[in-house]
Amino acid sequence: MVKVLFVCTGNICRSPTAEGVFRTLVEKQGLSGQIEIDSAGMGSWHVGESPDPRSQEAAKRRGVDLSAIRARQVVRSDFAYFDYLLAMDNRNLREMSAICPIEAEHKIAMFLDFAPDAGRKDVPDPYYGGANGFDHVLDLIEMGSEGLLADIRDKHL
Repeated sequence: MVKVLFVCTGNICRSPTAEGVFRTLVEKQGLSGQIEIDSAGMGSWHVGESPDPRSQEAAKRRGVDLSAIRARQVVRSDFAYFDYLLAMDNRNLREMSAICPIEAEHKIAMFLDFAPDAGRKDVPDPYYGGANGFDHVLDLIEMGSEGLLADIRDKHL
């Protein structure tokens, strides 16, 4: 079982969207029994909340249901448990690196490293922007998800 954790700031926009998009892709490929998927935030202020309604609506338009996801905070045991801990932006990467045990540092990466054609490293936080930002985030996450699944297939399946 390959375990993937998507990480953003509060776990209500980007990382739950990545969890939902990647889960949908994995299910369509018949790989649900081989890949475990979760998301978390670096901060604790949204713990227990559903994803942002704008994230849910944008995802729903693309056939992705985020309604069952609840925000949680990254915990130290995540670094031992997950095989991939994927940051949505450089700030998330720095914050994860600061609390990650040395033996797990190789598991941390930028999510968009799996989408070299995206032309950027950070998935922008759409929280304070307009509705179009959520669709842009979905475009980037779909690209990253395809690349991540290809990487997992190549290295683990």
